[in-house]
Amino acid sequence: MPLLTLGINHKTAPVEIRERVAFTPEALKPALRDLVRLPAVQEAAIVSTCNRTELYLYLDQHAEKTKLVEWLASQQALSVPELGAYLYEYDEVHTVRHILRVASGIDSMILGEPQILGQMKDAYREALAAQSLGLVLGRLFQHTFTIAKMVRTHTAIGASSVSVAFAAVQLAQQIFGDLNEHTV
Repeated sequence: MPLLTLGINHKTAPVEIRERVAFTPEALKPALRDLVRLPAVQEAAIVSTCNRTELYLYLDQHAEKTKLVEWLASQQALSVPELGAYLYEYDEVHTVRHILRVASGIDSMILGEPQILGQMKDAYREALAAQSLGLVLGRLFQHTFTIAKMVRTHTAIGASSVSVAFAAVQLAQQIFGDLNEHTV
């Protein structure tokens, strides 16, 4: 189980829980430094947006997932059962598959949403700055960025609405027609 993803997202948790689990920009670097101090954690990156919070971890062979869940719950003042009801996990090849789907906009509230790739690049830079990223996760993130760019270049994934707000405006236009006379 050296590669592990723990997280919540728009599919697994209501907005109230996602807001409570999200890391503020100021809290991210200290959290990363604290996370890699755990005995089993070799490398760590945290992607935290309005729609998801995910820990990407490279662990030693003797890692206990329960300790990682406890750490995340304690960081956000939640109980383990409260967080555990919404948490998902991926290990090894499933982590790789998941990170590629997220970065490419496939695992997104709006298919093809491009903002997540920028947010993942920000998470990568934060992990580098916190010195919580090493060779394994560093390569995984670099590979992820390459694949996401290929997906966006060679498919039509970004051809439709690219955000929830944009999709809402398009729907409103379909219902009300010209929006110049309307206020939101």
